[in-house]
Amino acid sequence: MKYSEYFGMAKEPFSDNIKEKDLLKLPGTLSVKKRMDYALNLGGVMVVTGDVGSGKSTAIRWSLKQYHESEINCIYMIANSGSSNELYKQLCWAIKLNIKSGSKSLLLKSFKKAILDLHKENKNKIVVIIDEASLLRADIFSELHTINQFNFDSNKLFSLILVGQNILLDKLKYRTSMPLASRVVTRTHLSAITEDQMADYINHHIGLTGIKTKLFSKNSIIAIWQGSGGLLRKANFLSRGALIACMIDKEEQVTEEHVRRASTELI
Repeated sequence: MKYSEYFGMAKEPFSDNIKEKDLLKLPGTLSVKKRMDYALNLGGVMVVTGDVGSGKSTAIRWSLKQYHESEINCIYMIANSGSSNELYKQLCWAIKLNIKSGSKSLLLKSFKKAILDLHKENKNKIVVIIDEASLLRADIFSELHTINQFNFDSNKLFSLILVGQNILLDKLKYRTSMPLASRVVTRTHLSAITEDQMADYINHHIGLTGIKTKLFSKNSIIAIWQGSGGLLRKANFLSRGALIACMIDKEEQVTEEHVRRASTELI
C-alpha cells in the first residue's frame, strides 16, 4: 500500500511536478519574481543562486507561470561543462532550430536571427534561461555576452537568466567574465528557509492532499528542518520517508522518530 492511500490523501504531497498554482509562495520565490520583472523590463542579465535543493528551478517555474503566455516567450536550457559550440547548439535546439552546421559563428548567427524573427513576429518579451549555469566552463562566460548584442549593442531583444549554485558568482568575478558580469542588472540568492517557514511549507503541502488534521507533529517538523538544513528538496525526501515510517508503524501522526529513521536512508 502507498502511504498516500494509507493516510487517505487525494494526491502525493511532496512530488517534484506539483502544479505552479499549488506552490507555497516563500520569500525566495517572490524575490525571484520581483527581480525577473525588473530584468525583463530592462532586457538585462539576471543571476539566481542557491545551494543544491534550495528551490531555484521551482522559483523560476512559478515566476514564469505568473505571466500570460502572450506576454513572454521562454527559451530554456540546462547547461553542462561542454564547449562554447555545445552551448550554442543547445541554445539553437531550445529555440527549435534545425542545425546544419557545427561552426560557432554560424550557430551564433542562426540563434540571433531566430531571436530577431521571434521579436518581429510576436512583439512579446523574450527570456533565455540557462539552468545549472554554474557548470559552465570559465571560458564560456568570456563570450556569452555576445548572444544578446544586437545593432551595435543598442537593442536588448531578450533577457538572460543564469541559474546555478553559489560558485556561479565566483565565475562571474573572473576577469575574463567581466563583459558578461557588467550586464547583470539584478541578482538574488535563495537561502535555506526558517523553522517557521518549514512548518508552513509542510502543512501547506499536506493541506493540498485534502488532509485537515496536523499530520506532522511539531517536533517532527523541527526534525525535518534540522535534518534538511532548511533546503526544500531534502525536506521533501525526509517528509516522504517519515510518512512511510509512520505507515509501517500503523500510526496516525508523524513523529521525530519517523523522521530520524527516514534520515538514515539519505546521504
